[in-house]
Amino acid sequence: MQHAAPKKAVRPKQQQKEQPGKEYLMQPLPDNEPIIPACGLLAGKVAIITGGDSGIGKAIALAFVGQGAKVVIAYFNEKTDALQTKHEIEQMSGTCLLIPGDISREAHCKKIIDKTLQQFKRLDIVVNNAAVQYPRESIENISAEQLKKTFSINVFAQFYTCKYAIPKLKKGACIINTTSVTAYRGSSHLLDYSATKGAIVSFTRSLSSVLAKKGIRVNAVAPGPIWTPLIPATFPAKHVQKFGSDVPLARAGQPAEVASCFVFLASDAASYITGQVLHPNGGEIING
Repeated sequence: MQHAAPKKAVRPKQQQKEQPGKEYLMQPLPDNEPIIPACGLLAGKVAIITGGDSGIGKAIALAFVGQGAKVVIAYFNEKTDALQTKHEIEQMSGTCLLIPGDISREAHCKKIIDKTLQQFKRLDIVVNNAAVQYPRESIENISAEQLKKTFSINVFAQFYTCKYAIPKLKKGACIINTTSVTAYRGSSHLLDYSATKGAIVSFTRSLSSVLAKKGIRVNAVAPGPIWTPLIPATFPAKHVQKFGSDVPLARAGQPAEVASCFVFLASDAASYITGQVLHPNGGEIING
């Protein structure tokens, strides 16, 4: 049996009041710098990244730009983070289109696709990454409103985005969905969230089967504990201080360490991979 290391303090106590959280307020700031050296793996491609203003989404955007892609960042209302990410992309001589709004609304998901095609005339990669989570100690404490909101943002938005993106995708394009380690091992305090992440795994596998004949690949990434704005915006300050220290590697992962999975899955290096899930989770064995 695998035993987790005891939790220990690894960062200052901190907490934010609103989700999905603001990166510029975090201490320390997450590491978003691309790990894979620039070698043109995604040269000329156009990618949409939901939740691309900060955290894992920002790291994906920077990594994609580093490989030659143009990116469209869909975000909710975190304008400061979004502008900072756009600035960093432009410092890399990259191209970035920002689209704010609520992805739980089907019309807005269609708007993201339409604006992307208007601006770039093509679409090659769709990354469904945005999500929320609201811890509750028991199922009795999860309101119908919370349940609907969590599924609307985490699952329905992925469905809507794919619905309008797929007719615009050509052979060789790909879709990558962000799920979670909680889809495989569950979570006693994130019951509705883990349920949405399980749904994403099933959605990924089913959609990959539908699109295989069109030559469009569909995969997912299931991160473990990653240091993103969602963490201080979700948990009490004391929990945030020790977040991620109980996995075998004894630390939370950095967004850049997850983004490399997305680069691989989006590139031709993964041309024979579809319907699969990668697991950057610090060593937790989930047999998924």
